[in-house]
Amino acid sequence: MKKLNMDKIFLKAQKDKQSITADWLPVTSDFISGVRINEVKNVLKNNGFLTEVYRSEWNLDDLAVEHIFQVTLNPGGLSAWHSHALTTDRLFVNHGTIRVVLYDGREDSPTYGKINEFRTGINRPMLIVVPPKVWHGVYNYGNAEASLLNIVDLPYDYENPDHWRLPSESVEIPYRF
Repeated sequence: MKKLNMDKIFLKAQKDKQSITADWLPVTSDFISGVRINEVKNVLKNNGFLTEVYRSEWNLDDLAVEHIFQVTLNPGGLSAWHSHALTTDRLFVNHGTIRVVLYDGREDSPTYGKINEFRTGINRPMLIVVPPKVWHGVYNYGNAEASLLNIVDLPYDYENPDHWRLPSESVEIPYRF
């Protein structure tokens, strides 16, 4: 049997980048301009656990809460890409595991072209604030249904939706689910 030279293998390997701090907070220096997150901790109870979803004193933004809705995705379910001209989304996965991907297509943004990817769910809950004009997609990468809450600052306008879509495989966004 041939002996492996570990030094040669390491030369071909790619080192992981830091994803969390020693305090288990996400490394935030690379977020798209205007994106905010707040990771929350589950509070263990005698009969399960409690998870806070949104509190104004988290100071993630100073916008109103005007509409809350839930989206449920089947295993492998994908909803991408979409954006809003005026509306701020606040996404919170309340069941299962979902990959939330953001793309900054705002040409006047200091983070134009940047992608943020968050893997979140009941085991690692977080509230993700997505500013207007940032494209986003959500993908259930688990093997069971997954749900997310969206806490928006503007109510859905049935007659004139502030909702823009691109196909998930759009060449305009350099990311593939």
